[in-house]
Amino acid sequence: MPGDNRPARVAAQVRQELARLLARDFADPRLAELVVTNVVMTGDLRVAKIFWRLATVVTGAEHDARKVDAKAGLEKASGRLKRTVTERVGLRYAPELRFVYDAGQDARDRIEALLHEVAQDAKKPTES
Repeated sequence: MPGDNRPARVAAQVRQELARLLARDFADPRLAELVVTNVVMTGDLRVAKIFWRLATVVTGAEHDARKVDAKAGLEKASGRLKRTVTERVGLRYAPELRFVYDAGQDARDRIEALLHEVAQDAKKPTES
């Protein structure tokens, strides 16, 4: 059908199922603080690029360690996620799941911190 955007519709369903699975069906503590921010499907529905981030706000080395742990948890659970999502969404072929960390929120947090710093500097009286 002209104008049919099936990959976008399927991506939305995949995102919803992944969020539900990660929130309810996995006991792995590495996946407990994970948020699926977006899913992009290829036109043939064979590859799903899953964007994710951490729900808790941490910085520095702890943030990097949690990202590595969460990525490892996702890779370990990918087979079960793939099977379950394929069944629940009703896909003919199981898409390859590619997990990509969504750094957008980190960038927004950094910009906010910088703007706050600038505002604080602007409030300080200048020395003459």
